[in-house]
Amino acid sequence: MTKNKNNYIKVHTDEIHVFLEKTLIEAYLKGKGYTLEDLRNLPNAESTQLKAEASTYASNKLAEVEIKAHFVKELHDAYTEE
Repeated sequence: MTKNKNNYIKVHTDEIHVFLEKTLIEAYLKGKGYTLEDLRNLPNAESTQLKAEASTYASNKLAEVEIKAHFVKELHDAYTEE
């Protein structure tokens, strides 16, 4: 993160992506009754399965967000070109 001349914090896209991914993984695990910390105490097979499920969930949700953002940008561009 950096600050611009107006003292606003500028967040890089990669940082947002990482934050969203971690948040989505945590949300998935919470829905299953676990936290990230809980995974350390589970048997390896169960932990690996939950990690894979959470990762797939997060990837799918991020893809949805990216598609929606792209659509909104296209709409914005279409209306600002007129």
